[in-house]
Amino acid sequence: MSITGSEATTSRKKPAIPDSPAPPRSGADRKWGTFASLKVRNYRLFFGGQIISNIGTWMQRIAQDWLVFELSGYDPVALGVTVALQFVPTLLLSLWAGVLADRLDKRKLLMAIQAGVALQALGLGLLVLSGAAQLWQVYALAFVLGTLSALEVPTRQSFVSEMVGRDQAANAVALNSSIFNLARIVGPAIAGFVIVLVGTGWLFVANAVSTVAVIAGLALMNPAELFRSPAVARAKGQLREGLRYVRSRPDLVIVMVLVFFVSTFGITFFTSLAVVAANVFGTEADGYGMLSTLLAVGTFTGALAAARRGSRGGPTLKLLLVSAAALGAIEFVGAFMPTYLTFGLALVPLGFATITFLNTANALVQTTVSAQMRGRVMGLYVLVLMGGNPVGGPMTGWMAEAFGGRSPFYIGGGVALVAALVCGYLAYRVKRENDSPHLLPAA
Repeated sequence: MSITGSEATTSRKKPAIPDSPAPPRSGADRKWGTFASLKVRNYRLFFGGQIISNIGTWMQRIAQDWLVFELSGYDPVALGVTVALQFVPTLLLSLWAGVLADRLDKRKLLMAIQAGVALQALGLGLLVLSGAAQLWQVYALAFVLGTLSALEVPTRQSFVSEMVGRDQAANAVALNSSIFNLARIVGPAIAGFVIVLVGTGWLFVANAVSTVAVIAGLALMNPAELFRSPAVARAKGQLREGLRYVRSRPDLVIVMVLVFFVSTFGITFFTSLAVVAANVFGTEADGYGMLSTLLAVGTFTGALAAARRGSRGGPTLKLLLVSAAALGAIEFVGAFMPTYLTFGLALVPLGFATITFLNTANALVQTTVSAQMRGRVMGLYVLVLMGGNPVGGPMTGWMAEAFGGRSPFYIGGGVALVAALVCGYLAYRVKRENDSPHLLPAA
């Protein structure tokens, strides 16, 4: 049942968290510790599929970046254009995808989307292997992948709580990040050497095959064991209701604003690493893969630390602000590292701070919103998280071309640090003026 009429008006007057607080951890939860959410069978199936699929995803990501770089004559702007095309659909579809996730069976919706992802990867792989790939085709397929991702991410994010329940959501979010970032260690390392040996084509085909693991895991789940909330019936104004809900929660507004600025300007290094590897340090694809792997060492370590925190208690706004400030400061300092080795080593703490920030933001949103609003709120969250990429991608390429390959790091780091300080001040003001128990915990 959606919030309409007087209910919507009430929520604007008095922001509240409709879901009851998470119950205390049981003895079984403590026994599982860092991996507490894996005691849920449905989540184990999802987790296993994601391990395989995420390695394929990262192999494709490295292969796509390098393919664009080669087809464009090593033009950093072309790389930024690809990123923009891949994330433009997020601007157009994320909010609507959140509404869709609240209305439909998330498991079946994810299966359909993953089938589309497999076809996109297979198509790109066949184009490359046949020698017919052109830059415009890569652009077009990047847009297709972006459209599928715009539908998939809000659905998958809101499905996490549905698999494990609200009390284990923070732990499951962190474990998702741990396997994503473990794949970021393995995938780029494999991709860098495979590209040198046989080119990019087979990496796209491998990703298409790996997607089958996700579809199989979703198909094998027991729907009766999901923690589903009552279905939200189709009605007018549901998207506006979601936006009003967030607007009535100043704590969520601060989180959304901080995520937008940090993700748009600070977390651009996943794209600019290829530019640094090739144009600053003069390495080939294997050098790019190694930088991505060093970054992933930090993100994987940070994800495991977040999983351990998630098994003990909920996320906090204070941790979100501190991790954002640390991300900005480390990125700024790392930009001036003089050698390939020192630059690569600086990526480890940068990865740790980045994944701590992203996991904390995700878990805060998931665990403090109404279950019936979760899809729509996560749709907005994905929009602010990824919607800046159509601006950030080309901006990164332009900065690298105009001011040098290091500039996206020191400019982005500076913006992230300032955003953290400003949002920290705003959070302090809101808490002091409202003294509301409904604000996100600050410590």
